[in-house]
Amino acid sequence: MLHYAIQGKSDQDMSTTSRKLIVHVIYRLGVGGLENGLVNLINTMPANRYRHVIICLKDSTDFQSRIKHEDVEIFSLHRKEGKDWRVFFKIYRLFRQLQPDIVHTRNLAAIECQIPAYLAGVKCRVHGEHGWDVYDPDGSNKKYQWLRRILKQFIHCFIPLSHELEDYLRNRVYVSESKISRICNGVDTTKFYGVPGEKKRIDGCPFNPSDYLLIGTVGRMHGVKDQLNLVNAFLRVVKQNDQWHKSPRLILVGEGPLREESIDLLKSENAEQLAWLPGAREDIADVLRGLDIFVLPSLAEGISNTILEAMASGLPVIATNVGGNAHLIDNGTTGLIVPKQNSIALASAIETYGQDYGLRVEHATKGLQRIKDNFSLDNMVAEYISMYERVCLQQSQ
Repeated sequence: MLHYAIQGKSDQDMSTTSRKLIVHVIYRLGVGGLENGLVNLINTMPANRYRHVIICLKDSTDFQSRIKHEDVEIFSLHRKEGKDWRVFFKIYRLFRQLQPDIVHTRNLAAIECQIPAYLAGVKCRVHGEHGWDVYDPDGSNKKYQWLRRILKQFIHCFIPLSHELEDYLRNRVYVSESKISRICNGVDTTKFYGVPGEKKRIDGCPFNPSDYLLIGTVGRMHGVKDQLNLVNAFLRVVKQNDQWHKSPRLILVGEGPLREESIDLLKSENAEQLAWLPGAREDIADVLRGLDIFVLPSLAEGISNTILEAMASGLPVIATNVGGNAHLIDNGTTGLIVPKQNSIALASAIETYGQDYGLRVEHATKGLQRIKDNFSLDNMVAEYISMYERVCLQQSQ
């Protein structure tokens, strides 16, 4: 007998409804940009037309509490590390049991689940590419390219989130243009909002916003996010900011192995009192409203939710020139783009903003307008609905 962690309605309730059932397959339902986008999509799609199931290859966390609809079932398969072939049998049986109208897998970790979806007779099968795998930060891994080439025959539509990922699918995986629909993330502006140039005190933060210039980032603290680059840039800034109106302070929100490494680096320079590293937080929107400058120092990205959220919160953004960052930020107009792994360039960009309040407000204002014009949550949901309906229509003919 198979055992799952389940939330929501019974199987009978689900099978008797006339709404289209979309089964989303992901690695794990925890804090992250992919997961946040999934929850936003589920919460915003019209509940009278669609219902949803989430299958987690690993497990689900308290992040699932952000789902507003009570009829969303979550199955946790507790996949073992390495190749766990039993998971494919489990997911095949789930597809046969649920009989979804659409299966939507996301990223490399879930793409192989397209095979059991095909074998189970699921008529509409789509796959989202949200960003690079930690073992393939630039898409050059030949094994992963071949895996996608083999599996593309089972997939009716690929959804890359950035121009870079779209180019990868076309030029390295050789997916035909007719099977690609690029859909950018949207940001929930009812949650992430702010007035450029204004900020509020962050709960628990030791730095009074009226006394300091707060430079910060949020996200998982592991290698690909490269928060150590930001720490090195900040230390460089501290030594050169004697002409600033306010002294800079660093805020790093998130949990992971780079948190302790960042603390150790700050201590080695006797600068630990100049930074605040509170670990993971649930109040990210409030944290963003308390910053002066947002920085994303990543080594690789797809389309970054945190950049969109920071811009929606009325912040000027500095980001590395990777993935879709340069697509989101109009360099020199809504933010600043710097090379990756270059703490000197990053420090220079921080100094540019730190010395010019007017420039910060100007870029933040234009960035906020860019969010309203191009990256609304409603636009994103409308594009997903259009894609789902188009694929279903094509497969019914």
